[in-house]
Amino acid sequence: MDPTTAHRLRSDFCAAQETIREGVSHGRATSADTGWRKWCEFTADLGLDPFLETFEDKVPLLLIYAQRVRSGEFAANKNPIRARSVEDYIRFVGQTFSSVGTPDPRLTASGKQDFRLQRTWASWKKRDPAPDRVKPVPIQVLRRIAHLAGLPGADPTFCAVADMIILAFFFLLRPGEYSDAPSDTSPFRLEDVQLFVGDTRLDIFTAPTTQLQAATFATLTFTDQKNSVRGEVIGMGTSGETRLCPVLALIRRISYLRDNAATPETPLCQVYNGSNVTPTRITEVLRSTVAALGPSLGFLPSDISARCLRAAGAMALLNSQVDSNVIQLIGRWKSDAMLRYLHVQAAPVMRDFSRLMLSGGHYTLLPNQLVPQALVPQRAC
Repeated sequence: MDPTTAHRLRSDFCAAQETIREGVSHGRATSADTGWRKWCEFTADLGLDPFLETFEDKVPLLLIYAQRVRSGEFAANKNPIRARSVEDYIRFVGQTFSSVGTPDPRLTASGKQDFRLQRTWASWKKRDPAPDRVKPVPIQVLRRIAHLAGLPGADPTFCAVADMIILAFFFLLRPGEYSDAPSDTSPFRLEDVQLFVGDTRLDIFTAPTTQLQAATFATLTFTDQKNSVRGEVIGMGTSGETRLCPVLALIRRISYLRDNAATPETPLCQVYNGSNVTPTRITEVLRSTVAALGPSLGFLPSDISARCLRAAGAMALLNSQVDSNVIQLIGRWKSDAMLRYLHVQAAPVMRDFSRLMLSGGHYTLLPNQLVPQALVPQRAC
């Protein structure tokens, strides 16, 4: 092959490989690279080819590698890790085999995962501690943050944090959607917002401030946000409160950004002459507020982070008897993964269940043929 053709072939192959890599999030792709690199270190220590071409049964070596990953020896952070993470490491190895046209060593001839691996994951999952589920913050926390942001002389960064917390709660957003975070998901921009007064859509770039403040409905347009349909529009009306309201929070962000000559591409979380809204800053504000309110909330400051606002919005909808299918639509969940965010620890969810169970627990079953007929009392002679 002549050099020009070879160069084109190599370039196109590399482009194809990069396209495959971009089929998942940046974080997932990075984790896959790490898993394969650690596998190469493992096989190099044993003096083996990473594709184990001389081994017909590769599962025993996968199990040894898995054991050493779980212990932390070949884990990225050198700490012991849970079964689910170890399974990911082995999956990344198998996927790399497949990416070069080699059979995935995890799978049998029928395409199922080898039972030795299945049993290993099952055994380790039994030993692992309970997973750390994010705790949804109740509205008391958000109301206090909104109140502090409305005090005279409040710091612009804190005000921005408060408004983005409000938006994350009402729109069920992920941190990458409402804060300056290293993520494949881009935060919402000024041009993604629409405001309405009744059925009239406002021009958020030119409308007078008084007209903006009269808005009764607001929308966000999803572009490349995770698990959303591109171009999908989600809207919210006013809540009836002066601070804790998604429409008013967006109006405040629009007004602030317009006052600073922001462009349409400017993220809503942008702060001028200060630090942008980041997940770390969101977490700090939430935890300090929870600490101030005390243990009556039922959880500790360490139990929450920026990720909890999505769960908080879903929990508020559940407590208000909103159908779970509607919650799933609003939160853009593609599966029942939403259920991991909803906590039965919330008192309103469970308060009336004992009464309902007493009334709903009284029933008889339709008998099958093996159940004898009920005896009919004989009439007295």
